Amino acid sequence: MKMITAIVNKKDTGAVCRALTNEGFEFTKLATTGGFLRDGNTTLLIGLDDDKLQAAMDIIRKNCAKRMQKVPALPPTELAASVYHAYPAEVMVGGAIVFVSDVLHFEKM
Repeated sequence: MKMITAIVNKKDTGAVCRALTNEGFEFTKLATTGGFLRDGNTTLLIGLDDDKLQAAMDIIRKNCAKRMQKVPALPPTELAASVYHAYPAEVMVGGAIVFVSDVLHFEKM
């Protein structure tokens, strides 16, 4: 048995969750916030049998799009804030970060 922990961009959450549900996967959805951009994400916890791992990974991969997003630049230090000219920077967002772990014990109560 495996546990997928998938951190998904909030813009992709609906499509991923619908696709997983349509294919019969059960999951727990947690609202989370990223540490770098401090933007909303969704963390999905998906417990599944080993033989269904590839199907779930394919669904996540297919429904999570990478995109460029402008974010405000932050001053490097508080002292430099008065002379710092903030220009938005473009960064790649979206996609998913996925961890797959072995489950040693599972029990549904």
